Amino acid sequence: MLLPHFAPTTVPAMSKVLLVADAPWVRNQVAAALSDSGTEVREVTDPRTAVDEVIDFEPDVIIIDMQIGSMGGMAVARAVRDSAYETHLADIPLVLLLDRAADAFIAKRASAHAWLTKPLTAQDLRATLEQVQGAGAIR
Repeated sequence: MLLPHFAPTTVPAMSKVLLVADAPWVRNQVAAALSDSGTEVREVTDPRTAVDEVIDFEPDVIIIDMQIGSMGGMAVARAVRDSAYETHLADIPLVLLLDRAADAFIAKRASAHAWLTKPLTAQDLRATLEQVQGAGAIR
């Protein structure tokens, strides 16, 4: 799916996003949506390394695809949250990517700041990132 192009002026002022997703099309959509924003996107395809990447990269936002392979997105979100509370990274907002809007309860249980349903658009992703930033969730 081709994403529409949006002017860079609508991009949130963030510098680092950690994307935890194993599906290439999901990673491509997020990368394309943020490509002209100056945002550094680090991709994690193995959910077992997500916590280490959060600590190493110190992102401004973490985006997790809930349909990620071996662990599942809920387990990744919990592991990230648990490790974050033990460090100075507890305020990093989580944005979850869901397959269906009806799965929003999953995002709430994972203490997500926001969620999107797939396939996502550049406009929706950017608006969501602006929302979590505007809510003061980003340091």
